[in-house]
Amino acid sequence: MHIRASMCRGMPVVDDATQDTVATLDDPVIDPDTGNIQGFFVSAVFSRDALFLQTSDIVGWGMQVHIRNADRLTPPDELIRLQRFFEGGRTVLGQSILTRGTKMRLGTCADVQFNTHHFTLEWLFPRKFFFYRQPVPVTEIYEVTKDAVWVNDPLRPTKVKKVEPKNVALDVLDPAVPEVMPTT
Repeated sequence: MHIRASMCRGMPVVDDATQDTVATLDDPVIDPDTGNIQGFFVSAVFSRDALFLQTSDIVGWGMQVHIRNADRLTPPDELIRLQRFFEGGRTVLGQSILTRGTKMRLGTCADVQFNTHHFTLEWLFPRKFFFYRQPVPVTEIYEVTKDAVWVNDPLRPTKVKKVEPKNVALDVLDPAVPEVMPTT
């Protein structure tokens, strides 16, 4: 399923064993190098602190997010492997989107679309002032820095190599009798 991050905010997180709602989803944490979603911040019913849900703990995704067990919700500071995403400063959401060639500002990344099966990004949705602009596919991302998400210029055509056709004499080709074995 393909879903935008703004549409999954507030979605209930359900313990698959007890079918109880244990939390609601908040913002995703996105790996800026690979475009994979590492997990989501959640607001737990049983805790005032912000907790973190890793994507590997998600069992199913539909109208609710099903997880294996409520014990999988952990404080973000306990996940050592993910500290570089929390402290790195290289975010995608809320970051300016600039074109690589002309340095034109397309807007601020207000939303992303991702695949809920593989948890990979597919589209960036820039917003300039109050209006959403043309979406940018993730394949056009050049680099994510602390200052901006750099994308290839959508208005500048890419350089395509021209391939010249080879001249082939038609009398050399005889499609009626293919030569299988050379005669000796």
